[in-house]
Amino acid sequence: MEDLSKLAGRPFAFLFRYVVRRPMAHAAILLAVVGAAACAVSTQYGVKSLIDALSGGQHAAVWVAFALLVSLMAADNFLWRVAGWIASYAFVATSGELRRELFRHITDHAPSFFTQRQAGTVTGRVTATANAAFTIENMFIWNVLPPCVATLGAIAFLITVDPLMTGSLVAVAAVLLYGLYRLAVAGSPLHMGFANKAAGVEGELTDVVSNILLVRSFGAVRRERRRFRQTVGEEMAARRTSLLYLEKVRFLHAATTIVLTIGLLAWAIMLWQRGAVTSGQVVLVCTLGLTILYATRDLAVALVDVTQHTARLSEALTTLLQPHDLKDRENAQPLAGRCRTVTFENVTFAYADGHRVFDKFSVEFRPGQRTGLVGPSGGGKSTLFALLQRFHDLDRGRILIDGQDIAHATQTSLRDVISLVPQDISLLHRSVMDNIRYGRPDASDEDVRRAAEAARCHQFIEALPQGFDTIVGERGTRLSAGQRQRIAIARALLKDTPILLLDEATSSLDGESEEAIRQALDQLMQNRTVIAIAHRLSTLRSFDRILVLEGGHVAQDGAPTELLHRDGPYRTLVWQELDRLSRSAA
Repeated sequence: MEDLSKLAGRPFAFLFRYVVRRPMAHAAILLAVVGAAACAVSTQYGVKSLIDALSGGQHAAVWVAFALLVSLMAADNFLWRVAGWIASYAFVATSGELRRELFRHITDHAPSFFTQRQAGTVTGRVTATANAAFTIENMFIWNVLPPCVATLGAIAFLITVDPLMTGSLVAVAAVLLYGLYRLAVAGSPLHMGFANKAAGVEGELTDVVSNILLVRSFGAVRRERRRFRQTVGEEMAARRTSLLYLEKVRFLHAATTIVLTIGLLAWAIMLWQRGAVTSGQVVLVCTLGLTILYATRDLAVALVDVTQHTARLSEALTTLLQPHDLKDRENAQPLAGRCRTVTFENVTFAYADGHRVFDKFSVEFRPGQRTGLVGPSGGGKSTLFALLQRFHDLDRGRILIDGQDIAHATQTSLRDVISLVPQDISLLHRSVMDNIRYGRPDASDEDVRRAAEAARCHQFIEALPQGFDTIVGERGTRLSAGQRQRIAIARALLKDTPILLLDEATSSLDGESEEAIRQALDQLMQNRTVIAIAHRLSTLRSFDRILVLEGGHVAQDGAPTELLHRDGPYRTLVWQELDRLSRSAA
C-alpha cells in the first residue's frame, strides 16, 4: 500500500489519487456536467433565435428556434440526472475507500501517537477528512464547474455580437477572478484556525463523555460545562471570523459584477441604437450578462467555500498522515521456530523526551521459565514489556526471540507469538464472545467457551442478560474490574502463544477469584516463557525466577526463596508488603 504520509498537507493530491481510481465514472460525470452547463447557457442563444424569428415574421424559423430551445432544455435536465446518478455511486465509493485507508494508516501508528493525542480528536479528524473530501468533490462538480462552463459559453456567444465588448469583459473578469483568488488564499489562516478549534471541540466532547463517571464522582459536571462552553465559544468566534471574511469577499464580487453587467448592457443598447445589432442580440447580451453575473457570483461563493473545506482537509491530513514511527523493515521475515527464548542484548533506550531507561541492558528469559519483574516505579518494567512488543525502536542493542532480531521480523508475526494480560484491561464495545475470540478470530464458539471455563469466568458470563452475547459496554464498563480481568485471561488462553506477558494479572480480584485465576494461570503458564510484572509479591510465590529492576538495571536475579534469604531489595520489598498487610488487617 502507498505511504499516505507523503500526502500530508497536500489535499488536492490526496483527493486526486482516489479520483483516478475510477477514471471512467469521473470522466462520465465531468462530461455530463459540462454538457448540461453548455446546454443551459446555449438556451440563451435559443431565446435570441426565437426572438429574431418572431421579429422577422418567419413562421418556419419560429418553430425551428422553438425546437432548438426545447431540445436544449431537455438535454440540460437529462444530463444533470445522468451525472447525479453516476455520482451517487462514484462519490460514495470514494468516501468509503478514503475512510478505510485512513483507518489503515492510523492503526499502523505506534502507541505513542495515540498517547499524545485525544482519541476524539483523532476520530474527529477522520470524520472531518471524509466529510471535507466528499464536500470538495461535490462542490467542484456541482458548484465550481458549471459556472466556469457557463461563463466561458457566455463569452463565446458574446463574441458573435461584438468582439471588442467581449474582450473588454474578459480582461475585467480575469482581473476580478485573480483578485478573488488572492483574497481567498489570504483567508486560509482564518479557515485553518476554525478547523483547529472545531477539532478541539470534538476532542473535548469525547474526552468528557468517555470519562463521565470520573466527572460525576468529583462533582465536576458544572465545571466541565463551563469549560466546554468556553471551548465552543472559541470555536464559534473562529467560525464567525472565517465566515465574515468570506462575506467581505462575496460583497466585493457582487459590487464588481453588478457594475460590470450594467456597463455591458449599456454597451449593447448603444450598438442597437447605431443598428449594429438586432433586438435578439440585445436580449442575448442581457441574458448572457445576467448569466455571467450569477455564474461568477456562484463561482466566487463556491471557491471561497472550497477554500474553507480545503483548509480543514489540509489540517486533518497534517495531523493524521504523520509518518509511521514503527515500520516493518525491508525484507522483514516472519519469526520462525517455537519462539520461546527471549534475549535482551546490550539494549539502550531513551524516550523521545530524553528520559533514558536502559543503558547496555542484557538479560535472557529461558524457555518454560516463569520470571517475575519487581522493583520500584520507573525501574523499567513496563518499558521492558513495550520494547519486547516493539512499541518503540531501540537506540542500540538487540532483542532476540530464538536468536531472531525482532527489529527485522514482521510485526504481525511478533504479535502472533506474544499474549498479554494487562493491568488496565481493554475491552471493545462488543459481545463477551467477540472480546474473548479477539485472541484467535478463527476460534469456534466451543473453543471460546472452553477458554472461558479455564479462566473461571464462564459462570458469571452465563449469568449475564444475554450470556456470551452480552455487550460489555465501552471499555467493558458493564463488567466489574475482576470480570474484565478474567475475560482478558480467557482471551490469552484462547490465543495460546509461546510467550506470555502478565501485568499484575490478579490485581483486581478478590481472594476467592484470585485463587481461581491463579489455578487458571498455572495451567496457562505450562511450557511457556512467562514474564510477569507484579506489585503484590504473593502472586510470584510459584515462579522460578525473580528479577529486581532498579533504574534500568538488574539489582537482583534469582529464585524467590533464594532472594528471600539474601540481603537486598527483594527481601526489603517482601517485608514492606508484609508490614502493609498486617497494618491493613489491624
